[in-house]
Amino acid sequence: MNIESMLNKIRKQLHEASYKLTPQREATVLVLLENEKDHLSAEEIYMLVKQKSPEIGLATVYRTLEMLTDLKVVDKLSFNDGLARYDLRKEGAKHFHHHLLCLECGSIEEVEEDLLLDVEEIVEQRYLFLVKDHRLTFHGVCNACQQKLKNNQNAQ
Repeated sequence: MNIESMLNKIRKQLHEASYKLTPQREATVLVLLENEKDHLSAEEIYMLVKQKSPEIGLATVYRTLEMLTDLKVVDKLSFNDGLARYDLRKEGAKHFHHHLLCLECGSIEEVEEDLLLDVEEIVEQRYLFLVKDHRLTFHGVCNACQQKLKNNQNAQ
C-alpha cells in the first residue's frame, strides 16, 4: 500500500472519530508513514516534521501522537533507551506486532506473526481475563552483531 492510500485510510479513521486531518496532523502522519520502520521518538518525529513545516510546535506533535495512539493508528512503545517511540499499526492487525531488540547495536526488527495467540487463549480461560491486546519484545543480540562478536573472538 502506498503512502497516499495509507494517508487516506488514516484520514478516514480520524473522520470517523470526529477529528480532521489538519495540515499539522498530516505533516506528522506523513513523517510516520515515510519512516515506518524506524520506531521514531516524539522528538525525532518533531525534528522531521519541522523540516516540512517549520511553523509546527513540539506540543502540536505530542498532541497529534497522543490522539493517534488513542485512535490506535499508532502504538506507543518503550524500549531500553527510556524514550517513548511510535510505530504505525499494521492495517487489519488485531494485535500489536512483536519486536526483536538488539542489546548491542540497538536495532529493532519487527516480527509480523502473532506468536501469542495460544498464550492469549490460556490467559483468557485460566484467569477469566478478556485480553484486548498484548506486546512482546525479545531482548537479545541480532545476527549482524553475533557475527561481529564471533569475528572479534576469532581475531584474538
